[in-house]
Amino acid sequence: MDISIHRVPAERSRVATARHALLLLLAAFMLAYVLPLPFHGLWIPDETRYAQISQEMLLSGHWASPHFMGLRYFEKPAGGYWLIALGQAVFGQNLFGVRIASALGLGLSTLLAYLIAARLWQSPAKSLACALVYMSFGLIAGQAGYANLDPLFTLWVNLSLVALWYAQDSRTRRGRLWSWALVGAACAMGMMTKGFLALLLPVLIAVPYMIWQRRLGELVSHGLIAVAVATLLTLPWALIIHQQEADFWRFFFWHEHVRRFAGDDAQHARPIWFYLPMLVVSSLPWALLMPKAFAQGWQQRRVPAIVFLLLWFTLPLVFFSLSRGKLPTYIMPCLLPLALLIGHALVDRVQQGAGAWLRANAVFNLVLGSTALLALVGLQVMRPLYIDEPVHLVLISVALVAFVAANALAVARPLRHHLAPALAMLTLVAVLPAAVPNSITDSETPDTFVAQHLDALRQADTLVSNELGAASGMAWHLGRPHVVLYNVIGEAQYGLDYPDAQGRAVDMDGINPWLARAREHGSVAMLLRVRSDTEKRELAILPADATRYQRGEMTLLFFPQKSASP
Repeated sequence: MDISIHRVPAERSRVATARHALLLLLAAFMLAYVLPLPFHGLWIPDETRYAQISQEMLLSGHWASPHFMGLRYFEKPAGGYWLIALGQAVFGQNLFGVRIASALGLGLSTLLAYLIAARLWQSPAKSLACALVYMSFGLIAGQAGYANLDPLFTLWVNLSLVALWYAQDSRTRRGRLWSWALVGAACAMGMMTKGFLALLLPVLIAVPYMIWQRRLGELVSHGLIAVAVATLLTLPWALIIHQQEADFWRFFFWHEHVRRFAGDDAQHARPIWFYLPMLVVSSLPWALLMPKAFAQGWQQRRVPAIVFLLLWFTLPLVFFSLSRGKLPTYIMPCLLPLALLIGHALVDRVQQGAGAWLRANAVFNLVLGSTALLALVGLQVMRPLYIDEPVHLVLISVALVAFVAANALAVARPLRHHLAPALAMLTLVAVLPAAVPNSITDSETPDTFVAQHLDALRQADTLVSNELGAASGMAWHLGRPHVVLYNVIGEAQYGLDYPDAQGRAVDMDGINPWLARAREHGSVAMLLRVRSDTEKRELAILPADATRYQRGEMTLLFFPQKSASP
């Protein structure tokens, strides 16, 4: 009787604590991830490209085969574009609609961090800490406001591995079966978002873990459920895309997998150690807690949950490091187990009253923030970054001051304010994109320049651009995928090789004859990025009778219709 009397209040307290933690996470998600979405332009090249490809699906109704400005674009499958298109369908073809899929993807990954931490340790404090550590990682928080496929792919990988842990940890047969089915569903969505890596990563972790647990037979028998579900979900799209575009699988497998992993000409080639410094940067503001987290993990290396997390972090990191092609965002699937290890160690330090590592981490953040603030002041005095931009300057100053102040609290009382670095980073990342100097945004977010001239651009009969990011931004704003590419090919090379893409690209030698013919049929709008010597020559050889607008490195030319010479 006494036991039940004490158990009920304890259970109610745990439920109330969990409810408050989830409300806090929801508030942080809304303020740091969702609220900033519409307040800065689309960054080239990724955001404008993904916005335009997904919009084109909405406009054309062709959902199986991705097209980039009307050209075949087979570097990624269709699944990720579906979700970005869904955001635009629900919230409109605007900045919020384009980015909401990324924010929701990483917001749901934060929820997964909370749920698996609760399953591992049954501690509301650790669940909250792990979730806040994850959502405040610099790379995670930054990508939440960036239209890209990596946040969505990361969600599916995280879901597959969380479901894998639930599958092997479940005490009921029904729970195991449903968890294995969820593994398969997450793998299917990951595969249709970014490729076969979504199928490899769970296997990479499951095999050594289940061998260590002496449960390889269970992995084979129950893993068939995941394979069946993944096959059932991906097969319809796989067959449709093969029927519509017979070359898709050859190009996608060879270019995006074999060449990127092992090819001498791999895109984004980096040295094998590239991800070690990137891991430190990506894990700010918790970077100095990594050694303590790994040391504690090694001490607890016989605990199944810790072994699972260490495998989840280490094996994908090694695999990505062995690949020749590397981008910082590729290691995002490694960051959820890292957050769990850090959050686990963080709360243990607090409960033990050991604040030395927490204070050292906060001091490191404080030095970084103070250095950035002093550098901003120095630059404004000697070589201003912000010229006639008081709002931007105030925003970045307030964000840096908040970062410094929050970490100063953590330095002063590390045990009480141990989660203050999360608040610091979330504030900084939420404000930073809207506080970037005009000198950068004028060239890196050309869609804002396009938006200023939409009425005139809508009247143009032909659209031209010499930069793929600017071209796709213009195509997205106008809902017109047909943009002629002037002296640029890049990622459009594959699509331009098809016979039906003839006339979509023109070089410097042919631009003036082509322009003369185009003007016989109507007006021409040309959006140019003018930075390099080649781009300056591209502008210089054009006719001088255009109406010209310029902002930073972007130049917009309007050529009126001109009748053919008699």
